[in-house]
Amino acid sequence: MNTPSTDTPRAVIFAVVVSALGYFVDIYDLILFSVVRVPSLKDMGVADADMLAVGGRVLDSQMWGMLLGGVLWGVLGDRRGRLSVLFGSILLYSLANIANGFADGPTTYAWLRFIAGVGLAGELGAGVTLVSELLPPHRRGLATTAIASFGICGALVAVGVSKWLHWRTAYFLGGGMGLLLLLFRMGTLESAHFRRAVSSGVTRGNFFALFTKKSRALKYVSLVFVGVPIWYAVGVLVTFSKELGKDMGMTELPDGAFAVLWMYLGLAIGDLGSGLVSQRLRSRKKALAVFLVSTALAVAAYFTVGRISVPALYACCLFLGLSTGYWAVFVTMGGEQFGTNLRATAATTAPNVVRGAVPLLGFLVRDVFKPSLGLWPAGLTVGALVMAGAFAALWGLEETFGKPLDYLEE
Repeated sequence: MNTPSTDTPRAVIFAVVVSALGYFVDIYDLILFSVVRVPSLKDMGVADADMLAVGGRVLDSQMWGMLLGGVLWGVLGDRRGRLSVLFGSILLYSLANIANGFADGPTTYAWLRFIAGVGLAGELGAGVTLVSELLPPHRRGLATTAIASFGICGALVAVGVSKWLHWRTAYFLGGGMGLLLLLFRMGTLESAHFRRAVSSGVTRGNFFALFTKKSRALKYVSLVFVGVPIWYAVGVLVTFSKELGKDMGMTELPDGAFAVLWMYLGLAIGDLGSGLVSQRLRSRKKALAVFLVSTALAVAAYFTVGRISVPALYACCLFLGLSTGYWAVFVTMGGEQFGTNLRATAATTAPNVVRGAVPLLGFLVRDVFKPSLGLWPAGLTVGALVMAGAFAALWGLEETFGKPLDYLEE
């Protein structure tokens, strides 16, 4: 059924703006640990020799939280509504980030990042699902691109704040922005698609229903594998650029915060570019293919050209960001692959399963391949596996450009 939406243009524009602001705060809080990792852990007495291991555990805690939160908020979004997720997730991660400012040791830090991760998991999927259902098919790609491109700028602000403010103050600021955002959420309307799904009486928000039918399971698993290269670049190559640079023989080592800055500057441009390429080609899959090829080239450049100098490594981080900027298309497809009664579940869990893959990627690099190969060859090996999986998974996705979304899954 394709019943026209009764939502007014003003309400739709407001939903897009508020979702973009929400994702901005989400990304600020999500990336903050990566840019304050070294000064915050040093304040807690962590030695330089233990920085990689301890930092990896804290980051893994955040990502495990996002994996759990993705399932929690995704199911809740289909059962209780998209708006319930937006309010609940923002409140949780805002309070957790304020608490992060009081952390006094790595263990407490890790637990608070876990709780923050649970909260951070809900914002993007719920926002993109809501906006996708409010907009007509030919415009929703542009709207989600705008949300992703603007939201990514939150990372740039996080880097700037980390250089001007103490790391504890940076966490307080993130929590405060989240609580302020709750006030703007008050005027957001629920989507008509969700309201009709409720009135139909169909079962909603069953996470396991994504795997009860072979075609659905293939689409979901393929979606996850296509997204993993993005967080391989962020969670391995950029976050631990200092340690990788040292192992590659660089005499001057990069600043992790600036590596994140260049990566996310590229992501902001890349997200905009991928959305426009998708619109131009009138295809989500073709746009993904273009950017995956570019990502493979960027990973190769990181391990070859990047070792020459710090500016060269920063340039490679920018290239990585531009290439992995298909996040906008990825999250749009997450909502378009499935019916209204499973849409928030899929759109919220898939990005967070991708983020939750970071601990596994770190384990493969640090514990499986590093002992025999060394750090940077281990990173390259995992990168090759990730890219191979992404290219193979691309064929399991359904082309969804212009696809009507007012339908239900069996």
